[in-house]
Amino acid sequence: MLLYEDILSGDEMFSDAFPIKEVDNIVYEVDCQLITVKAGADIDIGANPSAEDAEDALEEGATQVNNVAHSFRLQSTSFDKKSFLTYLKGYMKAVKAKLQDTNPGAVEEFEKGAQAFAKKLVANFKDYEFYTGEKMDPDGMVALLNYREDGVTPYFTFWKHGLKQVKL
Repeated sequence: MLLYEDILSGDEMFSDAFPIKEVDNIVYEVDCQLITVKAGADIDIGANPSAEDAEDALEEGATQVNNVAHSFRLQSTSFDKKSFLTYLKGYMKAVKAKLQDTNPGAVEEFEKGAQAFAKKLVANFKDYEFYTGEKMDPDGMVALLNYREDGVTPYFTFWKHGLKQVKL
């Protein structure tokens, strides 16, 4: 099993237990879903309920959570476009500096790809929800939650070069 950690904060962001797709050699898209959790109860792993259970509303004390955010204790945060651009500029600089120390061959690929992807992000800024790692490190990675074309299926976007893989 592979765990993906933020290279700046050390936070665990996701694992290969979730479906992962690499996009443009610059980000990972990780499919996720809403699950129901209840303190001290079995966790609904998202399997289809039987017909008679389907109409039941959430049990008392149960909440719906995103399975990736819940599993890795990602914390919801918010940005306006201006503050996100300021964050992104600082984050890109920090990742580039880290790459220059640890993987100089990847710097050019990161710079080109990140710039192009950042333009797409900014153009669709209103479509994203933002999550930090468990430590809520302001310099760490911000994961981006969006929905597939069907408008129902959630997925996270993580910067590939801002992560390191840890074998478990």
